[in-house]
Amino acid sequence: MSELITRASSINRALDQIGDKWCLLIIQEVLWGINTFNEMMEAMGVSRGVLSNRLKWLQDIDCLRRETDAAGRHPTYHLTSKTIDLYDCALMAIRWERNWFDNPQLDNVQLRHRSCGQTFQPQLRCGHCSDQVILGEVRFQSGPGATRDVREKKVRRRSSIAASQIPSRRALYRNLINLVGDRWTANVIALSFHGITRFEEFHTELPVATNILADRLKLLVEEGVFVQVVYQERPLRQEYQLTDKGRDMFPWFLALLQWGDKWCDPQGKGAPVLVTHTGCNEPVEAEVCCSECGKHLLAHDVEFTLNGEVM
Repeated sequence: MSELITRASSINRALDQIGDKWCLLIIQEVLWGINTFNEMMEAMGVSRGVLSNRLKWLQDIDCLRRETDAAGRHPTYHLTSKTIDLYDCALMAIRWERNWFDNPQLDNVQLRHRSCGQTFQPQLRCGHCSDQVILGEVRFQSGPGATRDVREKKVRRRSSIAASQIPSRRALYRNLINLVGDRWTANVIALSFHGITRFEEFHTELPVATNILADRLKLLVEEGVFVQVVYQERPLRQEYQLTDKGRDMFPWFLALLQWGDKWCDPQGKGAPVLVTHTGCNEPVEAEVCCSECGKHLLAHDVEFTLNGEVM
C-alpha cells in the first residue's frame, strides 16, 4: 500500500479511523439502539459484505464491542468508551444539519435534557468561560505532538454513497456524513480552518493527485461550503473561502479534534495542535452544553424523541 506523509493532525487520525461513511452510519445506528447485524442491514440498506467489513474494522479499533448469548449465537454490537466519547460530535452534527438543511425527519426529533427537563439545542462552549466557541475566536499553535504522520493513500474501507441514498430514518445528519465521510473532502475542510485558501496551499499540505483535490474543491463549492474569490486577474487565480455554512462546521470538527487528541495518539506524544479560546485566552476544553441550563450534556442524560417515540 502506497503512503503519504502529512503534518500530524488529530482530525486526520480520527477520520482515518471512523471517517468512512458506512462507519459513521454504523456508529450512529448503535447510538440509537440498533445493534444486530440484520437490523443494521435493514436500517442502512448496506450489503452484507460491506457491513461485515466495517463491523470488523470498528471492533479492531475498539469502537465497537461484540457480544453473544451463552451459546455463542445472536451477536449484538455495543458502544465502547471510545465511541461514547463521540457523542459530542453527534450532537454537533445534528446542530449543523438543522441550521442548513430542510430535513423533515430531523425536524420531528426533539432533544430533551433530563437534568433540566427542557428541550434544547446543543451548543459548543468553552470549559473556562462558558462562551460558545466559534471559528473566529480561536488561535492555533503547534503542540507537543506536532510531528509528521505516515498515512495510507487509499483506505480499503471507502465506499461512495450520496446523502439521498442513506435510507435510515435515524440518519439525522446525512448531509454532514456525505461530506465528512469522504477522507479528502474532510481533510480539505479541516485545513481551511487554519486559513488555507489556495489550491497550491491545499496541495502542499495534502499531497494527493491534483485531479482528486480539484474534484473535492469543486464539490465543496457546489455544496456551499466554499465560495471562489478572484485574487489575481492575469492569469486568473481564485481562492476558496469558507462561507457561513462552512464556518459553521467548525464546532463538529473541534469536537472531533478533541476526540482524536484523546483516542488517536498512537505514540503518546500529545496533541499535534493546541487551540486557545481568544475570548478568555485559555486552552480550549470545549464541552457540548444544553442551551437552556448551560450544563455539559452526557449521553445518558439526553432523550431523543422521534414522532413521539423515544429513541
